[in-house]
Amino acid sequence: MAHFSVYRTYAQDAGISAQDIAFIQHATSEACKTAPDLIYELKAIEKLLLTQKEKEPEAHFTRRFQQVTVPLMAKGAEDTAFYTYNRLISTNEVGGWPDQFGLSIDAFHSFNQKRAENYPHTLNTTSTHDTKRGEDTRARINILSEIPEEWKQAVRSWHTLNKQYRSKNAPSKNDEYLIYQTLLGAYPFFEQESKHFIERMKEYIIKVVREAKVHTAWLKPDIEYERACTCFIDNILKSDAFLNAFLPLHKKTAYLGIFNSLSQVLLKLASPGVPDIYQGTETWDLSLVDPDNRRAVDYEQREQCLTHFKEHKDLSTLIRDLFTHAEDGRIKFFLLYRLLQARNERKNLFQNSHYIPLTVRGTHENNIIAFARTDNQNCMLCLTPRFVSQLIGNTELPFGQKVWLDTNIILPKNMPSEWIDCITGQTIHISEKIEIGSLITHFPGSLLIAAY
Repeated sequence: MAHFSVYRTYAQDAGISAQDIAFIQHATSEACKTAPDLIYELKAIEKLLLTQKEKEPEAHFTRRFQQVTVPLMAKGAEDTAFYTYNRLISTNEVGGWPDQFGLSIDAFHSFNQKRAENYPHTLNTTSTHDTKRGEDTRARINILSEIPEEWKQAVRSWHTLNKQYRSKNAPSKNDEYLIYQTLLGAYPFFEQESKHFIERMKEYIIKVVREAKVHTAWLKPDIEYERACTCFIDNILKSDAFLNAFLPLHKKTAYLGIFNSLSQVLLKLASPGVPDIYQGTETWDLSLVDPDNRRAVDYEQREQCLTHFKEHKDLSTLIRDLFTHAEDGRIKFFLLYRLLQARNERKNLFQNSHYIPLTVRGTHENNIIAFARTDNQNCMLCLTPRFVSQLIGNTELPFGQKVWLDTNIILPKNMPSEWIDCITGQTIHISEKIEIGSLITHFPGSLLIAAY
């Protein structure tokens, strides 16, 4: 069970898939290396798991075996390894693969095509009650993968600066590295929230080091180590020297993270599947693991936002205002509101349609994700930026020809020529290709619906 590389297999009375057979054989092989004196017993278990279940005792054993591997994997991976393998903690997510830094565009399209064909109604979720970090916390931390040299220099500088706050090698370098990533991901936009944030971080680090089970644990807590970690956080977040060194990089990652987050929302709602929106994530979700991600939601504030969106008739003016105050998260809520409207108006297009990857050409062809979805009556085009750190500085917007230069999207033949942008409300005329600089002028991304 400890050597299973997946949560569970799905052997049933009717048989077992070739994929699950491979998982069982791999686990058995690894277990035999770990405990060679049990090779005959392990092989007997393997045979039992691979045998077609004609008798109830065998079926019951396999059923129970498959149920137990799930919590074992969860405790071993999510609740232990995810707090010790800190290379890039935004990848340490439930169901994720921490050793894989994202996907290529081709792999993304391949995944979406398979989902559209086989699982069109599965959930697309980016935050839940059990995520290790909020979706926008992860979006910020992901920026570090785009600026590795700058990040490396910052960490070395901060480590030297904060040596005075470490006590008897606590926190460890690994835990300290996690703390810095977490601070960049979750540090609030507004200064008035910083005092409460310090207490949240201190509560968070206790859970982190206990889950990691390296220096302390839930069953055998090392209070001295835990106190050293909380004091470290308290001291550095009240240190002018550290904050002066930390805040410039935080400002950069927080700003660029906004565009990562907006792209994430657009892809989540436009890709095959049913979008799942966790409570409170309509605006920026800079939460950490539970119970931090289960704090009370200000529904009254969200109702006021919706009312404002509905009453505002000039979308271009509204969007400019929302970007001017992007830190408050309303720009994310606005995007979610507009995309849900589009989905509601064209249910079949979003739920049962063909997925078509689109070809991007030009200087920044690697910085755009683009695809089309079509059914018998409608067609839509989705395009959104990625790796915005390669395109803009800390205060610029990724808009216009000056940013995108000659980058364009080649459309399949027989596509309509007139489209409506569901986000901005603009009518767009397109011939054979889309000039990105001419289209992305008001919002970082577009969802175009054919204007039949």
